[in-house]
Amino acid sequence: MIKGIINYSHHLLECCVTKGDTVIDATCGNGHDTLFLSELVGPEGHVISFDIQQQAIVNTQKKMTEHNIHNVELVHDNHAHVANHLTAAHMNGIGGAIFNLGYLPGSDKSIITNASSTLISLDTILGFLKPKGVIVLVVYYGHDGGRSEKDALLKHVIQLDQKKYNVLKYGFINQKNNPPFIIAVQRKS
Repeated sequence: MIKGIINYSHHLLECCVTKGDTVIDATCGNGHDTLFLSELVGPEGHVISFDIQQQAIVNTQKKMTEHNIHNVELVHDNHAHVANHLTAAHMNGIGGAIFNLGYLPGSDKSIITNASSTLISLDTILGFLKPKGVIVLVVYYGHDGGRSEKDALLKHVIQLDQKKYNVLKYGFINQKNNPPFIIAVQRKS
């Protein structure tokens, strides 16, 4: 069975992330991926979840409270500043990360992710990623500004050294209205 975009993004993380890992949700939104990551790494693991919108932080905190989750650190900041929240102890230790690019569902559609901050965050996390760790980017681009972020991201990841990284693009090609797709970057061992 072919997996949908969200299910496949989670599948990729399940294949690479282990109990006790530190992982990153670069765009916590309504907390769905943060919850998934929290359960994936278990109580001994750690999730660092970012969002630039206070509403996303509130939504995610509410979801963590509802599920009695205590291994999540919520960061009200741009994911471009991820380096400010990582230490030398995280070097070669981040098990995985996920981005949902675009805007917060049910919120102000003018507040969107953008290529410059996403690329800074991606490159920073790549520098901390453990061998065989994976970064999954779910690319929603059917909004103003989305196509330029998508194009810049594809241009960037296609140039990553194939000796160091595997880069995957996964998406449905027969769906209408700019269907989202996945870019996954896995560090080789």
